[in-house]
Amino acid sequence: MTGHHHRDGTSEARLRIDKWLWHARFFKSRSVAAKLCAAGRVRVNRVIIRRAHHPLKAGDVLTFPQGSHIRVVKVVMLGTRRRPVAEVGALYQDLSPPRTGA
Repeated sequence: MTGHHHRDGTSEARLRIDKWLWHARFFKSRSVAAKLCAAGRVRVNRVIIRRAHHPLKAGDVLTFPQGSHIRVVKVVMLGTRRRPVAEVGALYQDLSPPRTGA
């Protein structure tokens, strides 16, 4: 599958959603992220996706469960590798509702 091409000939960057979730350290392995996608537990721009290879682009908003919390994050940067914990904040903007309760 090729990326979308703009009129100037450049290809819009895309990355598989399971890779991105793993790069951004939301899940400890790519297979865990892939299973969550396949189970229909992840939404991209409010639409449920069921494919771990769903292509993400900057600006997409993801909604997914992480433990007992629902995470809502906006993709800022795709990233090409798994990042150290200190750097993952550059990949996304956290739009999650505040955590309540114990």
